[in-house]
Amino acid sequence: MKSPITGKEMKLTKDRRSMNFRKEAFEIVFHYYQCGDSGEQFTTTSLDELNMNQVYNQYRDKFNIPFPDEIIRIRTRYGLSAAKMSEVLGFGVNTYRQYEAGEMPSVANAKLIQMAGDPKKFIPMVELCGTLDEKLKTKFIQKAQFLAEEIKRNISSLNFKEYLLGNHLADIYSGYRNPNLEKFTEMVVYFSDKLSPFKTKMNKLLFYADFLMFKQSCFSISGMRYHAIDMGPVPHNFQSIFEYLTHNDEIDIFTTEFPAGYVGEQFAAKKNRPFNPEVFTEIELNTLEKVATVFKETATKDIIQCSHLEEAWKKNEKRKSSISYEYAFELNQI
Repeated sequence: MKSPITGKEMKLTKDRRSMNFRKEAFEIVFHYYQCGDSGEQFTTTSLDELNMNQVYNQYRDKFNIPFPDEIIRIRTRYGLSAAKMSEVLGFGVNTYRQYEAGEMPSVANAKLIQMAGDPKKFIPMVELCGTLDEKLKTKFIQKAQFLAEEIKRNISSLNFKEYLLGNHLADIYSGYRNPNLEKFTEMVVYFSDKLSPFKTKMNKLLFYADFLMFKQSCFSISGMRYHAIDMGPVPHNFQSIFEYLTHNDEIDIFTTEFPAGYVGEQFAAKKNRPFNPEVFTEIELNTLEKVATVFKETATKDIIQCSHLEEAWKKNEKRKSSISYEYAFELNQI
């Protein structure tokens, strides 16, 4: 960006600042351009959004307020339109639509939305709604009853997925996303198809995709947590997840023995299992493509070295701890 004062290119700068929202103070990594001659600071619309998203994410985390994708998911499970969901919750339709678009609900309204996510609690909310006719009430209640029974039947499967991904809520260690096995699976399928990487490289590709996405938007793609180990950042419980994906015929993993005596596990896409781009947004797809392009010719040992140059690894490897997505703002190898 060029300075409006001098016309010279300005440097993108970051520092830590406190910003207020609804009488609460939050510390963020504030992004801005600074004119080298005048010292004046400027932001763009995209930087303003990046800065405010950090504030909103911390506020949602602190007060347990669902994110827009969660709000949409709750509604679509029941097959309701936004207008009908707003009736059940007792909100104005425009208010509810704004919540799905990213507007911050009040704490009280957030609790109602979360209650609606439980089919057993959703049923009395429908029953108490005075604006729905009896035919629609019956339809919505039957759907909720079906979902409640489905949860009972699939409880062991749900528990296993929680074991694989963790049962945490969205926070800074998940990139402010709830863990999404469908998206994570498609990320693995994508990189398997494009690069056929060995397991160690796959872990780094997944790390760079999630963290690069967060750097651009303040949200990860998969909601996956990452840990710093000797070989660089890796997804939480990656061994079990990859075994689960091969068992479900999502991808193939072939074992190769090298002359030096060590064994490598290489990912390959299955011919009858194409990548599904429909689960991603345009910016998420662009992020996957960029990571694949940048590291296409990078050998496993070299991408390990790249990851070792990232603050995300350097600041966490001694403790082998979970990596805060805030380190995404310090990425320097992509």
